[in-house]
Amino acid sequence: MAFENYTIKDIAKALNLSTSTVSRALRDSYEISTDTKRMVLEYAEKINYRANPIARSLKEKKSYSIGVIVTEIANNFFSQVIDGIESVAYSKNYQVVISQMRESSVRERSNVEYLYSRSTDGLLIALSSETTDFSYLEQLMNKGFPIVFFDRVPNDLRCHKVIADNRQGGFDAIQYLVRKGKRKIAHLTGTRKLSITRERLEGYKMGLEANGLPYLPELVKHCEYGGLHQDEIEQAVTELLQEEYDAIFISGDKLSMGYLEAMKARPGADLTKIEVTGFTNSKVVNLFSPPITAVRQPAFEMGEKAAELLIQQIESKHLIEEFETIVFPTTLIEQGL
Repeated sequence: MAFENYTIKDIAKALNLSTSTVSRALRDSYEISTDTKRMVLEYAEKINYRANPIARSLKEKKSYSIGVIVTEIANNFFSQVIDGIESVAYSKNYQVVISQMRESSVRERSNVEYLYSRSTDGLLIALSSETTDFSYLEQLMNKGFPIVFFDRVPNDLRCHKVIADNRQGGFDAIQYLVRKGKRKIAHLTGTRKLSITRERLEGYKMGLEANGLPYLPELVKHCEYGGLHQDEIEQAVTELLQEEYDAIFISGDKLSMGYLEAMKARPGADLTKIEVTGFTNSKVVNLFSPPITAVRQPAFEMGEKAAELLIQQIESKHLIEEFETIVFPTTLIEQGL
């Protein structure tokens, strides 16, 4: 079945209006009366009118598309962030192009360069675990190309950033474990290069100090690729089993699932004796065995805010010189709740 491709001229002819009036009505312009807008929109819906994105982009010199780069789309947190981004983008008639870099700085840069070369209007990025060179991103921003970072952000670039309160989340996790009577708390986390790793480790240390517990470096294990490769978690678990600990705070979804998998495969490892809490946005966390007390980020809301900031920057008629760092609170969800 073929679909007829109606144009603004067709609507204008049918309603005996000028094409400029129809165009303004479809854009909800203040210059057009409410009755005329209603008439135009009702007729456009009746004929299933769809704006021609190519014609629109040529006229306005914009693609009406934004890029999103994350490490892994299947990650619970990132999939929820993307839902938030899309909810805002589509409401403002922007298309969303999503790519993943699997913790590779090379793939991250390749994705950025590809999306930029395809005239994407702006980018939303959560940095890879390998990224240490931000100069090419800074060069793009200096050219006026809008970029908003979320979750994994660069400390030194002047730009919009949307993050969770990782320090407080880590602190709350340790406070919870101490209330449960735990005194030797391990920490399984990602690469030191990432902002989220550093902030969650700070929260862990703050929690220990607040309760008079010593910080023991041998109980902190870093996985350079954040659990993307199970062998790095296996190595961390092997090293932790040589220590005595009664609880563990884990800094991410992949690490949490990988830790449980590795422990269950070890003969004699008793998971019931080790209390587990960690950052996870899994909706089935209570089905984990044993269940994990979750530190949850408002991922959908973070995606919404990041998209709003990016589109504001894209549509601004002036160069943006004042940038915001938006910090969302985390929530501790205890087992069984």
